Amino acid sequence: MTQKPIKTCTTILAGKDATIDGSTMIARNEDGGEQSNPQRFVVVQPEDQPKTYQSKISGVKIELPDHPLRYTSTPDFDQGQGIWGGSGINEENIAMTACETITSNAMTHAIDPLVKGGIGEEDMLTIVLPYIHSAEEGVLRLGQLLEQYGTYELNGIAFSDKDSVWYLETIGGHHWAAVRIPDDSYVVAPNRFNIDDFDFESEDTHCSDDLKALIERYHLNPDHNRVNLRHIFGSDTVKDTLYNNARTWYGQRYFNQDNTVDDPEYSDFPFIRRADFKISVADIKFVLSSHYQNTPYDMYDFDSEGQGKYRPIGINRNQEVHVLQIRNDVSDAVAGIHWLAFGPNTFNALVPFYANVNDTPAAFKDTTTTYSPNHAYWLSRTLSTISDANYSSYLDIRDHYEDDVTSQCLRVQMDTDDQIDKQTDVEKYLEQQNQQMADIYMKRSTEALGALVEKGMYLMHLRYNLDD
Repeated sequence: MTQKPIKTCTTILAGKDATIDGSTMIARNEDGGEQSNPQRFVVVQPEDQPKTYQSKISGVKIELPDHPLRYTSTPDFDQGQGIWGGSGINEENIAMTACETITSNAMTHAIDPLVKGGIGEEDMLTIVLPYIHSAEEGVLRLGQLLEQYGTYELNGIAFSDKDSVWYLETIGGHHWAAVRIPDDSYVVAPNRFNIDDFDFESEDTHCSDDLKALIERYHLNPDHNRVNLRHIFGSDTVKDTLYNNARTWYGQRYFNQDNTVDDPEYSDFPFIRRADFKISVADIKFVLSSHYQNTPYDMYDFDSEGQGKYRPIGINRNQEVHVLQIRNDVSDAVAGIHWLAFGPNTFNALVPFYANVNDTPAAFKDTTTTYSPNHAYWLSRTLSTISDANYSSYLDIRDHYEDDVTSQCLRVQMDTDDQIDKQTDVEKYLEQQNQQMADIYMKRSTEALGALVEKGMYLMHLRYNLDD
C-alpha cells in the first residue's frame, strides 16, 4: 500500500437551532504536511462519476450504485495518491466533510486491526456523497462500506442536510459509531477520538451491529454507569495534551465564556456543548483561524513562556478551510453554500460559493503544482507567508482584507438570493455570481499583497538612516 499523505484537521459542527440564521453548518480545516499541496474547487457531474472505483492508496475496488448525483468537491490537484475530495454538497443539498484524522489505543487495534486493503480518507467523499439523500443516509452508507471493506486509518466524518448534523467516527478496522448533533448544540473536534457518552437505544445514534457486544466481550468499559466511547476506544496521551486538547479548550472557551475547566491540557472536555450565543459563519472562521489569541499561548506572543506550547488551529499546514452551510430561510436552489478559502486560515478569507452549479471559477478550479499567483491557492499562500514574517505590523492590512472580501461577497449573496426567483437558468446565473465573488477575492487579495509589499519596504533591515 502506498504511503498516504499526512492530513490533520480541526472540525466544527453546529445544529440549526445553534446558528444565527437557522442553517446547519459543518466545517473543517484540511491540514497537511509542511509542504504545499495545491487544492481545487470543482463540480463532479454524474457522467464523470466512475462505475467502478479503485483506491490509489489501498487498491480496493468498489462497484458504485447507478444514478449518482452532481456534487461539489475540493480535491488535491496532484492525484497521484488519489482524489481526496475532502468536502462537498450534492444537488439535493446534502453536505459531507471527510475526514478528521483521529486516534485510538492499543486494545482497539488488537481487537480490530486496521485493514491495509480497505477504504480511507482518499476515497470516502467520492464513494458516498453522490449517492445519499439525507445526512443520516450518509452515515448508514459509509457505515456499510466500513463494515464490508474495512479501513486502513481512523477518521471522523460529518454529514448535514437542512434539518440535521451527524458525526461518525471509525473504530478499528471495521467498526464505527455515529451521533446526531442536537439542533441547539455545537462541536469542536481535534485529531483524537471525540464521541463521549453514547446511548445504543437512541434514535439519534447509529453504530456497527456488534459494537455493544464487542465492548462487553472484551471488558472495554472503564466507567461504572455510562458508556463513554472516547474512554473506551480513544487515546489519552501526552501528545493529546499538547496536540489536541488545547484546540477543544480554545474553541469551547470562545463559544462558552463560562467554561468550567480552564486548563488547555484537560482530556475530558464534553463532545457536545450549547453555546452562549447564536453561531455565525464568522464565528466558525475565527475559531478555525485561531492561534490562541489573548492567552499566554498565542503563537505570535514571542515574549510569553507559553508561546508555541500547543498546536494551534490556524497553522501553516492549513491547505483549505470550508464551511458547508445548508440554509432554511431561502429556496432550495440557493440553500447550499460551499464557503471556501485556501492556505493558512489566519491570513485568508472565505468566499460563499453557491453549490447548485455546473462549473466553478477558474481561479479556484485550476492551479499548478509549482508557484503561480494567478491561482487562488498560491495567492493565499503568498499572503500568508509575507504576513507571518511580521504579524503585528501587518495585522491591520490582514483584518481589513478579510473584512472587505467578506462584506463584498455577502453583498453579492444578498442580491443573488433576492433575484433567484426571476431566473430562467438558475445554474448559469449562480455560476456568474460565483465568478463575481471569485473576482472580488482575487482583486482584493492582489491589492492586499501590494499593501504588504509597500509596508514591508519600511520594515526591512537592509536600510540606512542617512539619505543622499
